[in-house]
Amino acid sequence: MSLDLNRIKALCFDVDGTLSDTDDLYTRKVTGFFPRFLFKDPGHAARRFVMWVEAPGNALLGLADTLGLDDEMIAVINWLSLHRRHSSRQFLLVPGVDGMLGQLHGRYPMAVVSARDERSTMAFLEQFGLTGYFDVIITGLSAKHTKPYPDPVLLAAQRMNVSPENCLMIGDTTVDIRAGKSAGAQTAGVLCGFGEEPELRKMGADVILENTPELVEILNRK
Repeated sequence: MSLDLNRIKALCFDVDGTLSDTDDLYTRKVTGFFPRFLFKDPGHAARRFVMWVEAPGNALLGLADTLGLDDEMIAVINWLSLHRRHSSRQFLLVPGVDGMLGQLHGRYPMAVVSARDERSTMAFLEQFGLTGYFDVIITGLSAKHTKPYPDPVLLAAQRMNVSPENCLMIGDTTVDIRAGKSAGAQTAGVLCGFGEEPELRKMGADVILENTPELVEILNRK
């Protein structure tokens, strides 16, 4: 682990795949369309498919790194995020997230940093009674540019009155890690969403967690 615990003064959380388990719900629904005789791991294939449909920026960012077109592709991802319509979805909570936020509340200022629209972000937070845990809520249109630009993380840090270097960005995708690193923050990649360990490490995640609630155990080492 390369995480510097003494630097951490504030926490920034992505929503989909980090706090919300909705992506797993959709993966389960489409897994049946990936027969085992064609796909060695239907669950994995379904997960990657949902990632492409729900968050094309994650896959595009990986492609951009391969082709050396990072700046151009980030502009495309930003445009897609701003113009993507989020459908009405059933929300699920990543197991243990409520308890984790309760333990961290008051110890650190906390922000939501999501590329989702404000309506669906607030619907999720309100459904599970999480709104009161967060000092700042940044959604897809809060900043000039969306993730993987650093703007949302920088805005969250500013509103929490904390230096970006003292923030920890927690997310499940390469887009989250890229945004955090670009802002100068430390980053934690979680494996309870779309992200896979090799790609999160390649993007520069300072620590990899099996799930988001594991963060409490890490921060308690401070």
